[in-house]
Amino acid sequence: MFYRGKYVDAGDGREMGLKRQRVVDQGSQYYNAPQASSFIYSPPAYSYVNQPPTFPVVRLRGLPYDVTEADITEFLHGLDIVDVLFANRHGKFQGEVYCVLGYAFQVEYALQKNHQNMGRRYIEVFRSNRQEYYKAISNLVTDSRGGGGFGGGGGGGARSRSPRRGPPKPRAHDPAKDNMEHTGVLRLRGLPFTADRDDLVDFFEDWYLAEDSTCFMVNSEGRVTGEAYVKFGSPEVSKAAMVKDGMSLGNRYIELFPSTMEEWEEAVTKGRTNVPKPSEEDTPVLRMRGLPFSAGKDDIVDFFKEFTLTEDSVHITYNSEGRATGEAFVEFASLEDSKAALAKDRMTLGSRYIELFMSSPEELRDAVSRGR
Repeated sequence: MFYRGKYVDAGDGREMGLKRQRVVDQGSQYYNAPQASSFIYSPPAYSYVNQPPTFPVVRLRGLPYDVTEADITEFLHGLDIVDVLFANRHGKFQGEVYCVLGYAFQVEYALQKNHQNMGRRYIEVFRSNRQEYYKAISNLVTDSRGGGGFGGGGGGGARSRSPRRGPPKPRAHDPAKDNMEHTGVLRLRGLPFTADRDDLVDFFEDWYLAEDSTCFMVNSEGRVTGEAYVKFGSPEVSKAAMVKDGMSLGNRYIELFPSTMEEWEEAVTKGRTNVPKPSEEDTPVLRMRGLPFSAGKDDIVDFFKEFTLTEDSVHITYNSEGRATGEAFVEFASLEDSKAALAKDRMTLGSRYIELFMSSPEELRDAVSRGR
């Protein structure tokens, strides 16, 4: 079924992976099933504008062959990922992935990732459709029935698993790192997106970190990428800190790499020394997500017409290329007003369902300072 813009298909959208498993178990005869099958999306009579939105799926191409689902989630950070389908052919991964998103409008966001980097690879992002997605599942079924398996599954029947599905595992020690020159700078990869400077200080609790010794990398929309640089007091200290390579921060295993002062200086010009955390307390500031890209401040004021707002209290965010991100921050006159305004969560502006979140003045200032 379709509920307020999100594909949930007779339950929570996160069940789609399990339903794909049932498709695999049923075999290729499934694809002759009638349209009313429980897996195929059958929208109700109503939707955005009396027409069902397109099936929200994109195809990523050019992926590294050791890519994991966590890498895909990081690459599409901020989007609701319902399913990740690794495209195999004759039991081998082809460097392509289909991603089903939670909302139809998020396809446009995903397409903005086209030609962005994943490691050293430029990733292509294409608009896909339900037929291509189901064909990829059909190929999975065909390969698995032929003994090729999927994602390394073997014996006991087909398993609808992508490579590296499941909890993260620490990577094996890389001897090549032992021979790399140390300059006092380390690069971190795999950080939780909520990690901030305090978390890094705790992670490296055995070594002193100066106030300006951390730098978090961000993408073109100002979102953290999961990478950071840390500058230590000397090369000897950074070499000693490599003992933390592969250890966990939260529920993520962190990779460490010796870096250079040149990379540090470049990172400082592009990244941020800290990451503001969303407020855990109620404030007069709300964040809006899912706005039409053409929405102006007057549209947002009209959306909250029950409240006293001016265009100066509305802050639409833009990416580094000057394009609207679909997000905005709104400053209300009081805490009571912002709490009352949350009642408009999931109401429509134009043809879009708008999500509302309690934010903070700090998060607002950070977004505005980055020109989002």
